[in-house]
Amino acid sequence: MEEEAGVLKEGFLVKRGHVVRNWKVRWFVLLQDKLLYYKIEGGKKEPSPKGRILLDGCTITCPCLEYENRPLLIKLKTKTNTDYFLECCSREERDSWALDITGAIHAGHPVQVQELHRMKNSFKLLENISLHNIVERMYDSSTGIKLTRNLDQGNRYKETFTGSALVDWLISNGFAVSRFEAVTLASMLMDENFIRPVGVRSTEATRSSDLSEKFLDDSTALYMFAESSKKNTSSKEEVPFNISELSGTIVKQGFLVKQGHKRKNWKVRKFVLRADPAFLHYYDPTKEDNKPVGGFSLRGCLVSALEDNGVPAGVKGNVQGNLFKIITKNDIHYYIQASSKAERVQWIEAIKPLT
Repeated sequence: MEEEAGVLKEGFLVKRGHVVRNWKVRWFVLLQDKLLYYKIEGGKKEPSPKGRILLDGCTITCPCLEYENRPLLIKLKTKTNTDYFLECCSREERDSWALDITGAIHAGHPVQVQELHRMKNSFKLLENISLHNIVERMYDSSTGIKLTRNLDQGNRYKETFTGSALVDWLISNGFAVSRFEAVTLASMLMDENFIRPVGVRSTEATRSSDLSEKFLDDSTALYMFAESSKKNTSSKEEVPFNISELSGTIVKQGFLVKQGHKRKNWKVRKFVLRADPAFLHYYDPTKEDNKPVGGFSLRGCLVSALEDNGVPAGVKGNVQGNLFKIITKNDIHYYIQASSKAERVQWIEAIKPLT
């Protein structure tokens, strides 16, 4: 087995195919000199890797904004100029993978590691930076910041962007080197009234006296161009879910493996746990539309871990373990696999208070 020695990190990522440009969920294992990826069959990792990415001489781009509907991408370019696009389930997860992969790439080059830390910690805005120029670039229809409709506390706003999306955009367009630098730039854009906060989270932060805390590098904080500040309360779009279901605060999100209801096959899904109202939705991470493929209210639900000795009744297939079960108020049974015992405990502990 190739991964015996020194696993630095492992977990699910969504990978773009090389031949057919489709997106597939794979289990990734980061070693000192390479990144292995495995197919998951029937809820179990296959014994040998489907492929490997050699890290020596690799360059990493994060944030990578080449796919506008996939804002959580990392791009790896190998020494032989092969591009790999890997998508994570949250900004925190993406930044954590990027940091660990960067560490592995530079492990043999301690001088570069020091330089990396120096760059992250030094703070110097670009000389004679023009805020007008940044805003013009933000408006650009092809390379500017992507505007989306967003919900906040039941209000719907059109043409907004999130705090973390703006930070990603500023870094990838070379206006800032670190997230701290980008946050300070974004705060200046807000102070000069080029952009403005909308919704509760971002508006509350503006009351902070510290410039670098006025703007939130956060995927739930909403902003818009100061000129387009009309709230949009248009009729509901064709959403199969009641819009209020998706308006709760995100408590936890991550990739889990779920058993299907009809075919009893196991699929990796991105789960998003929300509070007020308490709902658990799941998404197909290979699709770009970001609409849930299923979900349910947590009120009155029962959640429990399933023992790993033997396969419980109701569970089909060759499963890895770390199973837990959620039974809804209407007696629908959901069987879900976490990738470790610790992760299973975290999910159960996050769900329980919301039932």
